[in-house]
Amino acid sequence: MRLIAEKLSGERGGEALFSDLDFVTAAGEALLVTGPNGSGKSTLLRIIAGLLAPLSGSVRLEGAASFPALQPACHYLGHNNAMKPALSVRENLAFWQAFNGDPRQDINEALETVGLDGIDHLPFGYLSTGQKRRISIAKLLVSHRPVWLLDEPTAGLDKVSESRFAALMRGHLDEGGIIVAATHLPLGLEDAKELRMGGRG
Repeated sequence: MRLIAEKLSGERGGEALFSDLDFVTAAGEALLVTGPNGSGKSTLLRIIAGLLAPLSGSVRLEGAASFPALQPACHYLGHNNAMKPALSVRENLAFWQAFNGDPRQDINEALETVGLDGIDHLPFGYLSTGQKRRISIAKLLVSHRPVWLLDEPTAGLDKVSESRFAALMRGHLDEGGIIVAATHLPLGLEDAKELRMGGRG
């Protein structure tokens, strides 16, 4: 399985952020997207996820028999947590599990994995910033997708949670998954490749 970008260009608000990107990320590999604010890191992830159209070029997934197209193969974890504040933790995770299909862990197991078992009855909106992020990480665990697209995934996490998430990412890679992560901070993935985004244009 390989994630392949060819001559990929992206824009925001009619202004070009990056152009002619080429990269290949294979199964078991992580690509860390770094660079200054405004260089297009989040835009790149959204293009891969299918949330934005590229300005030019293409990105595709090859060799994933269960996923003939790229976007259904992706888990996208953006700045927002994509949870309904009024719904309980369990209701939110149950929605995403049903929406994505292909269950990987059950909800109880996912909550235990992120260290938040026992709070599934609470409304998501009642949680702290760090707890909300950890529940969003649990969303990655309740259904299987081979490509994880992570935008500043450790924002709001304490050191213990950062270490726990690093272990989850390494486990995903060991199982043949792919990670593309936009980050300003180390993620504990020592063998990851780096794509350095430049300034505007």
